[in-house]
Amino acid sequence: MTQHESETVDMVLVGAGIMSATLAVLIKELDPSINLEIVELQESGAIESSNPWNNAGTGHAGLCELNYTPENADGSIDTKKAITINTQFEVSKQFWAYMIGREGFGSASSFISPVPHLSFVRGDKGISYLRRRHDALSRHHAFADMAYSEDHVTLADWMPLMMDGRPAEEPVAATRSLHGTDVNFGALTNQLLQYLATRPGVKVTYNQKVTGLERTAKGWRVEVRNTRSGGTRQVDAGFVFLGAGGGALPLLQMSGIPEGKGFGGFPVSGQWLRCDNPSVVQRHQAKVYSQAEVGAPPMSVPHLDTRVVDGQKSLLFGPYAGFSTKFLRHGSLLDLPMSIRPGNLGPMLAVARDNMDLTRYLIKEVMQSMEQRLAALRRFYPEVRAEDWRLEVAGQRVQIIKKDPNKGGILQFGTELVAANDGTIAALLGASPGASVTVSIMLSLIERCFPERAASAEWAGKLAEIFPAREKQLEQDAEAYREIRAKSDAALDLAH
Repeated sequence: MTQHESETVDMVLVGAGIMSATLAVLIKELDPSINLEIVELQESGAIESSNPWNNAGTGHAGLCELNYTPENADGSIDTKKAITINTQFEVSKQFWAYMIGREGFGSASSFISPVPHLSFVRGDKGISYLRRRHDALSRHHAFADMAYSEDHVTLADWMPLMMDGRPAEEPVAATRSLHGTDVNFGALTNQLLQYLATRPGVKVTYNQKVTGLERTAKGWRVEVRNTRSGGTRQVDAGFVFLGAGGGALPLLQMSGIPEGKGFGGFPVSGQWLRCDNPSVVQRHQAKVYSQAEVGAPPMSVPHLDTRVVDGQKSLLFGPYAGFSTKFLRHGSLLDLPMSIRPGNLGPMLAVARDNMDLTRYLIKEVMQSMEQRLAALRRFYPEVRAEDWRLEVAGQRVQIIKKDPNKGGILQFGTELVAANDGTIAALLGASPGASVTVSIMLSLIERCFPERAASAEWAGKLAEIFPAREKQLEQDAEAYREIRAKSDAALDLAH
């Protein structure tokens, strides 16, 4: 094929991570006749943020993450975000449970495991907050079975590794939910990609770099370069999804759509301490989240996690934040400077001005010694031994910078779906709780970019088959929530 010839497909999805894989499967379930191609820069799927060692693997359900339940000025606890994320995760579980019944998808045990989710605090102020948080959350049916304790004996049963060697007089408290999970998003992504490989009209190509996006009468012309051979090709598509993690922002800018103007990115890297010593690992079967330091970004909330990757259990502690100008772990140091545009310079400078505490925090994190990192772990695990732990680099996250009428620009933690007004192109920006709520995000993309088809009897009927209850019903209907959670847990072999 010469450079001037072009292929034609219905859709091009950029990035072979959890987002594109989920969207592609949903679209093919809704309309098996759709032709689509997933193009990936790396040599295989789930190399970047979806890789299990590049994220915490927490099935984010609002059970343990204290930054999802901020304290209001009057001392009350705002539970809205935790409830929203919880119901979104239950929607993800419905999709995964549906996939377990599809031939060629594989087993649930390879990507999801039951792991209790705990929140842990120290000191009177932390205990007061956690007690009020538990009281507020447990009134909602999604959190009704969350347990609370300040008793050292009970806590030693919940998290023995963290209580051994802790002074008997130290005031501590924790909540525990047995409905927590550990998710290997890399394994899940690859199972979805393998399933797609069995479907007609699907092509997944690797070592492919998108070098151009140009509007056409029927959608978009995507220019793709093979990074191995250097050859280029053009693909015409009616719809394009930019799901390339940190790489989505430069692609959104390349598209030139007005909806993408003004967005910037602030890259934050991460590191973990990892332990594979079985005698240590077996004494901590939980994901335990605590409170972030003042000035620390929400993604840097310290937590000590059980991880289950390829059947092997390990412990991770962190994350320790860092800074790199790369937008992807395997990206370029020029990513950040090359993303600066006249339209986002103002918001980016405003964020730099208003977030000096974050800048100081990141500098401090980067300069830490191994002993300082172990000291942070020791607050969780008093009897830590340095020889059991090693430092590992985690994935790269790009937090969203967007225009704000009052401040000029704000740094936004979370995810944002940016779509063209005509629904022909969409991009996903941001980070946590990303992977856990992928299904809800992709459903909102489908409803936003294909509103008529999503409302049609055919698509609506199929969506109702896959999702017996959506987020709003799960939030409001306690009986439906319990029934559907139980069905999903049974299908996913989650004996909590």
